[in-house]
Amino acid sequence: MPQPRMMLVVTGDDFGYCPRRNQGIVDCFLAGGITNVSLLVNASAAKEAAELAKRHNIPMGLHANLSEGIPVCQSQQASTLINEQGFFHGKIGFRQAIERRQISLKQVEMELRAQVRVFMELTGHLPQHMDGHQHVHVLPEVREVFAQVVSELRIPYTRVPVEPGLHSCLWLPAHLQRFYTQVEKNALDSIPVFKRYGIRWPDVYLGLTTVGQNMSIHNLQRALSHALAATPLDPTSSGPSGLHQPVLTAELMVHPGYPSYPQEGGCGEGPDDFSQSADRQHELSVLTDSSLQALYNQERVELCAFKDL
Repeated sequence: MPQPRMMLVVTGDDFGYCPRRNQGIVDCFLAGGITNVSLLVNASAAKEAAELAKRHNIPMGLHANLSEGIPVCQSQQASTLINEQGFFHGKIGFRQAIERRQISLKQVEMELRAQVRVFMELTGHLPQHMDGHQHVHVLPEVREVFAQVVSELRIPYTRVPVEPGLHSCLWLPAHLQRFYTQVEKNALDSIPVFKRYGIRWPDVYLGLTTVGQNMSIHNLQRALSHALAATPLDPTSSGPSGLHQPVLTAELMVHPGYPSYPQEGGCGEGPDDFSQSADRQHELSVLTDSSLQALYNQERVELCAFKDL
């Protein structure tokens, strides 16, 4: 068999969100559609998810959550991380609070450490990688605290969400283009911070342009083509220092599952609209389509987990 051109980690995010998500992620893993999962430890079905990962030997990392649901760390009486109802401020609300300097970075650190502790209690081991739910880990100021925690705990890998070809996706709605462009800027600004702390990440990231109904074999082929033609964000990110990697490493972020039932799941506030929509099952069906495996073979893409990089 010829040498692969790319080693691709396919990560199913939001493991633990609800029983339906868990079942869809497990089915996707067993069918070969994903190779890796990210666990939300503050989600309602996190314990069940950890048990399923153990039973099926699913490689797992931590999906650090600072934006949805209820914090894990309960040691502060008045936390800047939560609103009057006791929930995180939300995807946009947390970003606005960071911009206004209303968030205590010490409380961010305490919450991140608490989530790692819960992960270890559930699984018996450290996360093999750690990223951020809704990309919170690359936000200004948060990125420094995140890097300190990841480095100190010797968690080897993170995610840098800069997707080649993003700006040529003119069919993306304007609000998504704006959000993804800001995510990209934050991620690029995080690279020197992550490098300073010795944290690694795959050479290339994919997944912003293929979320939900935007996932198709055609769009995945397009994303892979851009990735294979891309220059790594940092040539030392996933390999030995100073050596150029002949095989590109990459991560594809995906969200497979079955639609959540109303009132069942989430991180304390119930499941969101995306979780209850058909988008999750759509991703599951595309990821397990035999033509996608044929595409991987054609492009000499070999699937792996973070532990294999």
